[in-house]
Amino acid sequence: MIIGLDVGGTHTDAVLISESGLEREIKVPTDPSNLFNTVLSGFDLLLEGIDSSKIKRVVISTTLTTNSVVQKRLDPVGIIVSSGPGIDPELFRRGEHFYMVSGSIDHRGRERQPINRNEIKLISDKMRTAGIEYVGVIGKFSPRNPAHEIEICEILKKDFNTVFLGHRVSGNLNFPRRIATVHLNTAVYSMHKNFFNAVNDTLKQKGLTSPIQILKADGGTMNLPTSMEFPGQTILSGPAASIMGAIHHAPSEKDVLVLDIGGTTTDIAIIVNKAPLLEPVGIGRGKYKSLIRALQTTSRGIGGDSQVTVIEKYADKADIKQSDTEATPRKKIKALKIGPDRQGPALAFGGPALAPADAMIWVGIMGGGNKKLSEEGLALLAEALGISIKETAEKIFYQTCTTIVNLANQMVEQINSKPVYTVHEFLEGYKIKPQMILLLGGPASCFADTIEKISGIKTTAVANSSVANAIGAALARTTCEVSLLVDTERGIASAPEENFTATVSTSYRKDDAINTALALLEKKAVNSGADLKNFEAEVTEFQSFNIVRQFAPRGKIFRIKMQVKPGLIKGFSHGF
Repeated sequence: MIIGLDVGGTHTDAVLISESGLEREIKVPTDPSNLFNTVLSGFDLLLEGIDSSKIKRVVISTTLTTNSVVQKRLDPVGIIVSSGPGIDPELFRRGEHFYMVSGSIDHRGRERQPINRNEIKLISDKMRTAGIEYVGVIGKFSPRNPAHEIEICEILKKDFNTVFLGHRVSGNLNFPRRIATVHLNTAVYSMHKNFFNAVNDTLKQKGLTSPIQILKADGGTMNLPTSMEFPGQTILSGPAASIMGAIHHAPSEKDVLVLDIGGTTTDIAIIVNKAPLLEPVGIGRGKYKSLIRALQTTSRGIGGDSQVTVIEKYADKADIKQSDTEATPRKKIKALKIGPDRQGPALAFGGPALAPADAMIWVGIMGGGNKKLSEEGLALLAEALGISIKETAEKIFYQTCTTIVNLANQMVEQINSKPVYTVHEFLEGYKIKPQMILLLGGPASCFADTIEKISGIKTTAVANSSVANAIGAALARTTCEVSLLVDTERGIASAPEENFTATVSTSYRKDDAINTALALLEKKAVNSGADLKNFEAEVTEFQSFNIVRQFAPRGKIFRIKMQVKPGLIKGFSHGF
């Protein structure tokens, strides 16, 4: 049996799955101030009366790192940058303890200027005096040659708990994003380590010895030791869980909108021919433009518990009655405002503020809760709007659905303005045209008919929609990728992320590069917790360049990227 657990902003969902299907599901309130207790209470309820020795896999999706970034609760860390001539790293400063040092390596991995060891030692003393425990080191061309980063690490490692190196982050050459990514990994490391080590230790005390897998932003999983090297990869694992929970239900050869409607937010994503869209460079959130591989999602503050208020706004043409000859576009009217804030649960569930869930309970679209409490809140709002309680409730629900559809349409338009990438391929000239909407989340089935009417697109709530994200996390395959660079003129094949270098001859060819990358990928996948029966590799990028000097060929440069194809593990993906 396997366990999937998804920590959402409102609820934490946990599922127990066997080869026969969904055996047990639970939902507990999420306590943002104590996610550890939230996770443990979820496991306690899920495992009650279950023989823990039968649990073979545990996957957790968490908002921990995402919230730390959004709420700017990042630990102060040290960052050392070696760039050489060209772009000024000061433009991409992260934090107070940010140091630019001498030394440079060019785009082919050749040293142009050595580092100054005394300079590094002085910086080390400054950071240690300031109480810094974790440090990130980034060289501009470290994916071509990590020697400088490794040398700096050797100087620092005796004085600091952990040193993160830029060449271990990604094989992509994007210096500004590499700085941001290393900073994120370094800044969230302590929080991530403490939380998951505590969860791991507690589960062992309960007799649960299966290794923990953690869902990444790209919809794949990694084991606990791997996550300690790349804690930043757990950012946006929540929306990734939603997509993985929807993939099984998406038909082939169609563009599908995925809407995970929760209490706090609605997560929006798109699946093309059963493959989710990919952020082509990496996650970009605010000032953090990173190299963290991720599925393309957007999250908006509209959900079942979003606060509903009345505001005054200037009327637009849609608000003006044709018979109102005195009206002008500057006329003020009363209007509903739904979200993005959430004050707590809806009134019907003991919360402090009116929410869409109250409207849905009052009109009978959704069950549960105290209808009388909802009516009291709706009555006050109806009085302010000058309409009946029935009209008010229907207006709240319809506006909530309309807002969600409009946000989804905006995402489609934004994606169509740029090249489209799925996790499998680049779709040149492709335009997204949604032909189906899949709904996830607790109230998903309540929204389906109205969203279909507003959007004009067939809309369906997936099976077990209230815990589909936890199911998606549980069934996600372990994924990873490798980047290999081969320079036959210099006689070097290297994958700095994997701590790999080898000598090659001038006869080295494309097939040799693919075989080398495949061997590296298989080793990395196993180290990340993959079961080789779920191993499916694919080449995502291949480039070949001839090296010519004085009109004569001198060798070739090969660049190859290969990944474990994202998807669901075998043997459990039926019955949902």
